[in-house]
Amino acid sequence: MGKKSRNRQQASRHDAGPGTAPPDAAAEVGPRQPCPCGSGRRYKACHGRPGGAPAPYVARTFEGLGGECDWVALREIVPAATAPLTLADGVAGDRTVTVCSLLPGAMPALVRSDGSVWLGLQVHHNHGDVSRDLAYALELALEAEPGSQVNVVDAPPPGRRLQDLVAEGSDLPVTVHDDFSFWLADVDDPDGSLAAALQTANDAASPSVRLASVEACYWTRMGEREFVRWVLPYEEGAVLDGFARLHPTGGDAVSTDGRLIGMFRAHGLLAPVWELPEGTGADGLDPLFAALDERLTTAMGASEPLSSAERSARSGLANRQLTIR
Repeated sequence: MGKKSRNRQQASRHDAGPGTAPPDAAAEVGPRQPCPCGSGRRYKACHGRPGGAPAPYVARTFEGLGGECDWVALREIVPAATAPLTLADGVAGDRTVTVCSLLPGAMPALVRSDGSVWLGLQVHHNHGDVSRDLAYALELALEAEPGSQVNVVDAPPPGRRLQDLVAEGSDLPVTVHDDFSFWLADVDDPDGSLAAALQTANDAASPSVRLASVEACYWTRMGEREFVRWVLPYEEGAVLDGFARLHPTGGDAVSTDGRLIGMFRAHGLLAPVWELPEGTGADGLDPLFAALDERLTTAMGASEPLSSAERSARSGLANRQLTIR
């Protein structure tokens, strides 16, 4: 693409605003290039796809929900976890709803034989606003008969988001499971298909533990390597500045050998990642991360300009980010 064409594309993106592609986008953007609406998708999967544009892209899709950071963690990094969901009055009737990190076949939702609803977070589809996607699956499940499975193939119509369905001020009390055996609780599996899916999921799952001292902080072991991933509720710039101030003195480490190796960016929030020495385990990490939380809070509250060493550390952190959705 020539310089003149690039300039037109940038101007069009700026004028259109997030979630809206300019009318002449097809003439300027190739199918494999980023969509000018700013969603981060390729044009062919966004405003250039058959059938028109998806729902407006929402970066911080869980904002406003209690336990926002745990919503992100269960959606993106925790293999097997559940949490009871408290819905607003009149939404669920007499049905109970449980949020699950993953359901068999990555299905969006299922209605168990007793009428209770399981809502899956880790699914194959993303139509621009994950909160609307999940709310739509939940609405379908609440209308379905016991024993039903809910699938979402096409983009949902405009409607309520999770923030409209979940009781205001409610939290998300997460339980992390050793495996996916909870799938088979009170569920008939006459042909063994669930058992087969269970075995496949268990083989792929990494052991995980949620720390108690700070919010949405999870230890995991992948093969022989151990990591901690901590989803933070702060704006990206504040997090980067805070860790940049800590890094030159080693204040961003959790132990002598536990080092910060990078960050995920997911649903508008940052999740720093530490690698730990083999054999560390989750026991004993709580006081270390409680102390780090205090150091980070103090560092983010500092007002003096970053030093040259701190600016260098900030640049390094920014370059070691990976965006996941």
